[in-house]
Amino acid sequence: MRNTRRIKRMARNRTKIAKMNLTSLMDVFTILVFFLLVNSGSVEIMDAPKNMTLPESRVESKPRETVVIFVSPDQVLVQGRAVTNVADILESEAATIEPIAAELALLKENIVGLNTALVAESQEVTVLADKSVPFVVVRKIMSTCTDQGYENVSLAVTQKESRVAAAY
Repeated sequence: MRNTRRIKRMARNRTKIAKMNLTSLMDVFTILVFFLLVNSGSVEIMDAPKNMTLPESRVESKPRETVVIFVSPDQVLVQGRAVTNVADILESEAATIEPIAAELALLKENIVGLNTALVAESQEVTVLADKSVPFVVVRKIMSTCTDQGYENVSLAVTQKESRVAAAY
């Protein structure tokens, strides 16, 4: 075999083994692990009252801090205060519900702290309605909220387990 300059140069470079410095790589992974650990625990769970059964859904987004309207089979509560009865809403012919509208207007006026200010400025409402409540009632409540300036109305649901296809 011929010993050319190119073969000699390649042979010389092949014998050198580069040493890697793993310290900086380990630092990056350590920071990444701490970042993931700190941010993985930021799940908010909204507790529904015990006498309420929420519908189920496969939604993955996290709920935000908003005005909460509970609709049980008997009563309607705005931010925990009883406002009206479901039977009264069903009997009413009006598209908006005056007691709920008055309570939402009162919430906008009575801002006490930073948390209350964020909720009042968000213009969002979350409706927690029992499965057994007729949709007519929920629709009237949603209509009342939009009339009062709350543009984003969300319906709270219980998250279903996601189905994973089994491979056989």
